[in-house]
Amino acid sequence: MKTDALYFQKYENENKVKCLLCPAECLLTEGKVGICGSRFNENGKLITDNFGELVSACYDPIEKKPLYHFYPGSTIFSTGANGCNFSCSNCQNWEISQGKVRTRYVAPEELIKLASDKNSIGVAYTYTEPLIWFEYIASAGRLIREAGLKNVLVTNGYINEKPLNDLLPIIDAANIDLKSMNSKVYKKVCKAKLEPVLKNIKTFYDSGVHLEITNLLITGLNDSDSDIEQITDFIASVSKLIPTHFSAYYPTYKMERPATSPERMLRAYEIATAKLDYVYLGNMNLPGKSDTLCPKCGTVLINRLGYRTDISGLNNRRCANCGEKINIVN
Repeated sequence: MKTDALYFQKYENENKVKCLLCPAECLLTEGKVGICGSRFNENGKLITDNFGELVSACYDPIEKKPLYHFYPGSTIFSTGANGCNFSCSNCQNWEISQGKVRTRYVAPEELIKLASDKNSIGVAYTYTEPLIWFEYIASAGRLIREAGLKNVLVTNGYINEKPLNDLLPIIDAANIDLKSMNSKVYKKVCKAKLEPVLKNIKTFYDSGVHLEITNLLITGLNDSDSDIEQITDFIASVSKLIPTHFSAYYPTYKMERPATSPERMLRAYEIATAKLDYVYLGNMNLPGKSDTLCPKCGTVLINRLGYRTDISGLNNRRCANCGEKINIVN
C-alpha cells in the first residue's frame, strides 16, 4: 500500500526531495526511486509503496535469526518487505532484496493475530532490510508492543540518527549484520558506508535493546586473522557481553568466491573467544560451537543441535553450576 514516507527534505520551487531515512540520502526528482526500491518522488512528495506489503511469512525458531540469548527455544513470526538499502553482491535473498516479487497486504491490526499465533513471542522483521519498512514497523510495532509481544529487527543497521532514535523505544531485540571493519569492503560489496553502522551498533547497545551481531566470513575478503581481530576488538569495545555469530559464506548471487572453510571458522572462534564472552559459529555443522558456555566456569548452559535447544544449564539468568550472571533474556 502506498503512504506518505517519513524523514525527508523538500526543495522549495523544485520538484525534488531528499530522503533522510538512511545515510544514502537519495535525492529524487519526479518519478525517481531510491536505492531501496521502495521510496520515490510522486508529485514532489516522498512516498513509500511497501506499507503492510509482506513478501514472506513464516514461524521460525528464534535461533534462526540468529538470536541465541533472546528467549532461547521460542518461536517468532518472521516477515519482511521487498527491497534493501544495500546492494550486496553476495545477497542470499537477492530476488526480494534487489527486485520485487508479489506481496500480501497485512494491516497492522492483523499482524497482531499472526504475531501471537503458534506460541510466537512476537514479530521478527527480517529476510530483507527492515529499516526501509520504517513506516509499517513504527505503526505495527507499537500495536505489537501494546499486545505484550516482542519486536525484533534483523538488520544491516544502516539508518540515520533521528529515525533510529524514534524507532528504538518499541524494539526489543536486534541482530545487526556487521559485514567488515574495512570501509572499502562496504563500498565495493554493499555500495554503502561503514561508519554509520558502527555508530548505530553503539546506539542500539546503549539504548538497552538486546543486541547480537553477525559477521559473514567471506573467503579472501574479510576472513583474515586481522579482519577477525578488528571485528572482535570493536565489539569488545562496546561490550564483551554481546553475543557474536560468525557465519559461513557460500557462493551465491554475483559472488563466486570459494565457500568459507571449517578451518577459518574455527580460527575465528579461537580469536574472538579470547576477548568476547559469547561466540558462535553458524551456517556450518561444527559440534559444540553453537552452544552457550558459562564465561566463568565453562559449563554448557544451552546445548543446541540445529534449532533444538536444551537450556538445562541455566537457573533463571545465571549459570546453574557457579551462579555467574549471564547476558540473556528469557
